[in-house]
Amino acid sequence: MQQRRFLSGQFLLAMPGMRDPSFDHAVIAICAHDAEGAVGIGIGATIEGLGLHDLLDQFDIAHGAAPDVPIHFGGPVDPRRGFVVHSGEWSGQDTIDVAGRWSMTSTVDVLRAIAEGSGPARFVVALGYAGWGDGQLEGELTGPGWFHVAGDTDLLFDTRPDRRWTAAFEAAGIDPRLLVPDAGTA
Repeated sequence: MQQRRFLSGQFLLAMPGMRDPSFDHAVIAICAHDAEGAVGIGIGATIEGLGLHDLLDQFDIAHGAAPDVPIHFGGPVDPRRGFVVHSGEWSGQDTIDVAGRWSMTSTVDVLRAIAEGSGPARFVVALGYAGWGDGQLEGELTGPGWFHVAGDTDLLFDTRPDRRWTAAFEAAGIDPRLLVPDAGTA
């Protein structure tokens, strides 16, 4: 019997030719993956015209120490729900550790802490998420749509969002310019 391999703490990279336009050049940080399914946060694209200060204003939180960083398109599921993928030195009400690589929090306490200057040192804020049911992600990984790589915190926190897709492939030793959008048959 083959043991299932779970991908928490890794990145999913959309291959060229991804059929769903929501995932064109997507980089998904897999934050939870087990026998019940998977949850990932998109970190490869930002939402035009929306910054952290706008989000803080919606919660009546003074900007304080918070930089006005762009908000990421976390995924097509529940696009009004917020998530913060962050370094592990901070923990709040519902923070989950992601394979010892980073953490994820989806409650407003992390936004308050960031504004107060007592939050995580490194973070990415996103709206929405990508989700898969039991066995769904594993099924998608057998096709040509996704490639997965180790979850590198430098890529997550120190690489510009518009460079993450290319940089992740390059870190895996793949020149993304050589990838083709169609799979062949033999």
